[in-house]
Amino acid sequence: MKRILLAVFGILALAFATLTPAFAQSKGTVYYLVPTLLDEFQTGSVSALELFLKQVGYEVKTLNADNKTDAQQSQMNDVIALKPAAIILAAVDFNALKPSIEAARAAGIPVVEFDRQITSTPSDFTSVAGTVEIGYVAADQAEKLLKAKNGSVKGKVLQVLGDPGDPYTLDIQKGFEEKMKAFPDVKIISLPAMQWEASNAGTIVADQMLANPDIDLIFSHAAHLSVAAVASLEAAGKKPGDVMLMSSNGAPVGLDLIRKGWLNVEVEQPLYAQAAAVAMFMDKVVKKEEIKPGEYDVLGLKSTVTKEAWGPNIKIPGAAITKENVDNPAFWGNQKPPTDTVKSVE
Repeated sequence: MKRILLAVFGILALAFATLTPAFAQSKGTVYYLVPTLLDEFQTGSVSALELFLKQVGYEVKTLNADNKTDAQQSQMNDVIALKPAAIILAAVDFNALKPSIEAARAAGIPVVEFDRQITSTPSDFTSVAGTVEIGYVAADQAEKLLKAKNGSVKGKVLQVLGDPGDPYTLDIQKGFEEKMKAFPDVKIISLPAMQWEASNAGTIVADQMLANPDIDLIFSHAAHLSVAAVASLEAAGKKPGDVMLMSSNGAPVGLDLIRKGWLNVEVEQPLYAQAAAVAMFMDKVVKKEEIKPGEYDVLGLKSTVTKEAWGPNIKIPGAAITKENVDNPAFWGNQKPPTDTVKSVE
């Protein structure tokens, strides 16, 4: 009987020894507060953050605010009470979430801003695309398209923004219009698609094509808005190429529109790299260690960490997608996640 008990204890000890490393690798739970799951960037951000944070030892739980500020504020209060290892926030409204960020940090919970930069109060880390730079890239592409069509950089551009409560769209607008100031013969009409609703973008395009039938180029700040723009153009009897189109996030639907001949350019927002950067620095965020400014390689992209008034900030470059490079698997819209494993920054 004694031998049997010893054998049983031996098996149990072996089982615990086998399981221990797996448990030791778990560094805690991180909550991701996503603003909406309305578009493919947001749904893609959930899976990307889960993938990369798991590689460095964290479990991710996601809460969707359905584009409602009050819902996200309530979620922040609930999560603070759970005392997670960290909170990742993509804010519905960057002004309204300021008190919630401050409450979390006062409770000792680090807050990471993802995709939607908040500068009005400090956070522990911010991972964003170079959004003003996306506007610059879009302006360069608009310059080429207008010159090719009209012989010089002139014409009429309809710029369909996202929700004006989102700094992502405001920064792209800033970069785009700043560069386009060099071309006084280009008239830009800028209108917001409230709450990033595709239907709102479709209405804007339909109305403006009636009011301004000579629009040369439509620049939407997200690919799903371009889908609605195409629907409105088709309803007006337009065919691919009749009106030039650009978008600025790199979603699968945008790449499909390029392949179908509707979309001329999609300026990618580097989703995979933005999520990978969060995972790379999460240990330092949780341990409240210094994040040093400088150049970092994030999935092969040269990215820059700076020390800002609102905390350490990493900016990751985007790129123009056209019919010539649309099938490149590095673009997140082709839905082929990187096979490289992310490692924590030492």
